[in-house]
Amino acid sequence: MARRAAIEGEVPVGAVVVFDGEVIGEGWNRPIAAHDPTAHAEIVALRAAADRIGNYRLCGCALYVTVEPCVMCAGAILHARIARVVFGAYDPRAGASGSVFDVLETDRLNHRVDVLGGVRSAECRAVLTGFFEGRRA
Repeated sequence: MARRAAIEGEVPVGAVVVFDGEVIGEGWNRPIAAHDPTAHAEIVALRAAADRIGNYRLCGCALYVTVEPCVMCAGAILHARIARVVFGAYDPRAGASGSVFDVLETDRLNHRVDVLGGVRSAECRAVLTGFFEGRRA
């Protein structure tokens, strides 16, 4: 998904929503193509999953994403009641799952998400770094 975003000239972030071992939603960054500031990979994947099951509540689902979710995406993840988020690269500038903010696991809200960050971090970071190096060249 991330590589597809890069091919389309978008920041290479991809996401999938999984329920009972089956991918029920997928997405990649599309804010430029869609003229939509909310078209982050996570949001696109959440929308696809909700549409597929016919419910905006995605209880029991896991979201896998290339990079640590931002505040907007973390809010959507909470509202969708995603059970678990697994991400690759940490985002030290805008990450909302421990790097800058800790939206997903705070005890101040009525839903908490199990988070696992840094999975295949080097590979995810390389996709992002390669994309931005190519844009600067």
